[in-house]
Amino acid sequence: MVSLLNKIRPASEGQRKVVEYLTNDNIEIVGIFGPTGTGKSLLSCAYGIGGVMDGKYESFILIRPIVDITSGKELTAVDLGSLYYELASAYLRDILGNLISMDEIKKLIDKGKLVIADTHFLRGRTFDNSVIFLDDAQNIPPESASEVLMRIGHNSKFIIAGDPVFQKDVALEHDGATLLREALLHEAKAKVVDLGLKDVVRPGALRGIRLLLEIRMRKRALNDVEQKVLDSIREHAPDADVLTVVSLSEEKEAFEIKSEHVPDIVVISKTGYLGRVIGRGGERIQAVEKDVGLRIRAIELTLDFKTLIEAIHPCPWSVDYVEDIDLAGPTLQVSVRRRGLGPFVGQRAMYVKFIDAIFKKLIGIGVRFTVVEERKR
Repeated sequence: MVSLLNKIRPASEGQRKVVEYLTNDNIEIVGIFGPTGTGKSLLSCAYGIGGVMDGKYESFILIRPIVDITSGKELTAVDLGSLYYELASAYLRDILGNLISMDEIKKLIDKGKLVIADTHFLRGRTFDNSVIFLDDAQNIPPESASEVLMRIGHNSKFIIAGDPVFQKDVALEHDGATLLREALLHEAKAKVVDLGLKDVVRPGALRGIRLLLEIRMRKRALNDVEQKVLDSIREHAPDADVLTVVSLSEEKEAFEIKSEHVPDIVVISKTGYLGRVIGRGGERIQAVEKDVGLRIRAIELTLDFKTLIEAIHPCPWSVDYVEDIDLAGPTLQVSVRRRGLGPFVGQRAMYVKFIDAIFKKLIGIGVRFTVVEERKR
């Protein structure tokens, strides 16, 4: 293990796996995908720069697209001039500030051992004896990432990192990080690590993720039925902060959901406001149900997705068999114990398809399930 990376103690099983793959010389490409705050950039930069400082590699190539968050346009070195490289240097300072000084980083840049590259100007270049790190892969077209792959020479390692859930354009179904992850899953001498919410270690990152989800919900366009419910809530619970209202009717019909446990409407409130939506004795939500003639279930937004799944599942008791729920690439992965698989999945997997459709409609994240064996108790 290179010395700079050795200064970092992995804080989760996912981070431990990242370190294992980075330091394995038989692995040429490492894909690291997950939300902000999981250590993707820190571990990758520490490995790359540390490898150069230790003499294992001749250079560390940093490729990080810079996107104007207002327009969504990717800015090039031609657009920004020297600011392009200043922003990349500031990024390194923010990530590695506790591990290496900016003077040392500047020396590496001056010696050509740390190279800041623009994805738009790579043709004709080859990187031998190098670590090439493509960060924020969700912000570039997959074709640009493939162009980077073509530049890998002898004795080099390619690291790709990205967030295919929270930091991508919601309207973009196939972003660079998602497609690259799929491509690398079956690539020879390549390994993929999916980091989830349990791997988030940066202070404040979980709050930021929750706020991003909240913003997505607030921006949802409501249909006539959903708007009618929201208007009624505003009348009967004016002090409640409702993030969104989602109708399940179309999905219930599409996936033949007949269970009486599934409501017609799910109301999602901001954390801490659920009681104001429902009322002390349930009188507020009952008044809304009477107004609109629909069965309503209200929950509050948390990062415990089990609450939402239980609120809409046709067999809510089957959620007791869920072992774990966390992000895996661009989807939410639900691990279900084998004993509860049938009631959780439903015939022809209709229950899971129903839940997947609701999650995509609500927050733009799909759901898949995996089977786990019973733990010894």
